[in-house]
This record gives sequence, C-alpha cells and structure tokens, in this order.
Amino acid sequence: MSELPEAVPSAPAAPLMARRFRGYLPVVIDVESGGFHAATDALLEIAAVLIDMDTDGVLKRGATHTYHVQPFAGARLDPAALAVTGIDPHHPLRPALPEREALQRLFREVRHAVRAYGCRRAILAGHNAAFDLGFLNAAVGRADLKRNPFHPFSCFDTATLAGAALGQTVLAKALAVAGLEWDAGSAHSARYDAERSAEIFCLVCNRLRDSHEAAEQRARELGWCSTAAETVAEDEPPLPG
Repeated sequence: MSELPEAVPSAPAAPLMARRFRGYLPVVIDVESGGFHAATDALLEIAAVLIDMDTDGVLKRGATHTYHVQPFAGARLDPAALAVTGIDPHHPLRPALPEREALQRLFREVRHAVRAYGCRRAILAGHNAAFDLGFLNAAVGRADLKRNPFHPFSCFDTATLAGAALGQTVLAKALAVAGLEWDAGSAHSARYDAERSAEIFCLVCNRLRDSHEAAEQRARELGWCSTAAETVAEDEPPLPG
C-alpha cells in the first residue's frame, strides 16, 4: 500500500504562482562539487532556495535548505576544485549526509512547496543552471530515487536572465549593478550562492511582471488558458506522490 502524500496548506498566492510559470514552481539550486564532471566527481554541498510569491504577484526569496554531502564511493575529488570551494570532504566535524539522505530531505521540502502553491512540478533555477542540474540528475541516478520533484531537463538560468536584463552574466557583477549585496568571502558556499542567485531571479522576474500579464492576456485571447490548471502542459505528469 502506497503512502498518501502529506496534506500541505495552500499558499495565499497559489493561483498566481501556478499561472506564473505554467504550473512549475521555480526552486533555486546551487551545488559545490569535487570537479566539473557530474558522472565522476563528488557532490559535496547542495542548497535549495524556495521562491515565494505575495498576493500581489511579487516574487521573493523564501526558505533555504542546505546539506553537506558525503562523496559517493569512488568519487573523484579534484584538488583544484577543493581549493576554490575550501571544502575538506573528510573533515571530522563536517556534518555530511549520504547523497540519498541529503536528496530525500531536500526533495521533501520542495514537494511541500510545490503542493502549497498548487503547482505540478518544480523547475530548477540557478546560475549556469545546466551545471547544477547535471549534478542533481547524476546524484538522483546513483541514489535510484523515484520521487524527484524537478523537471529532468528544463531549467531557468539566472546567468541568461542577468545578461538580458542587466548586461552582466557573472553573478557578482550582476548583483553589483542591481544594487544587491555580494560578499566575495562568502562565495562558493552552496547556501550563499543559491541565495544570491534567488535574489537575481526574483528581481528580473518582478521587472517582467507587466510583460507577463500582457502575454497571459494574449494567451487567453488565443484560447490557450483560462484557469491556473490549464496553464500546465498536457503531457506533464503530476508530482510523484
């Protein structure tokens, strides 16, 4: 007998969020790793920043969930990558979890948020998002997890958004021209980088609210959607229970 999903209270802005991204809930992910190759290099840290919306449709940074991760058996650890992140994977005081447990905990928080906002699935947002999605998918495969709430290949890249809206693709420079905080000493921490990327994501999307509202009106005129539920792709399966 399968376990029933836990009941999650709806967020006040659930109908707005469900429409805003076509039934997907953006969640900002940042990973720190033992190298650049997702299939062979260790996943060492992962952070998820939930994106919230108020009743006026304004996006804002929500709760952060971050985990230190134990290198999987046989994982490659590139000394150059460790020098950049400053992570000692084998430090006795490092509170690291096995990949499977870390992802299960993270996915549980994401699924709660997806249900609260009436969405069907999460979609990864991140700075150079393909890198983070590659490591996430590789870890999911190694852990043989069947309840991954994220879309397997689509993502929102804040480097692209920042380049288009702010003329800068480097995260530190994008934050600087946007008038947001950047502390170089805190960089290359999954938590810090994810939270700063979330701020860029919210800033750019909020500046595009008028454009989105005009496009949504045009979609209704074309008969594409009239309710939040109808904005979800017909071939998109619901979130695994």
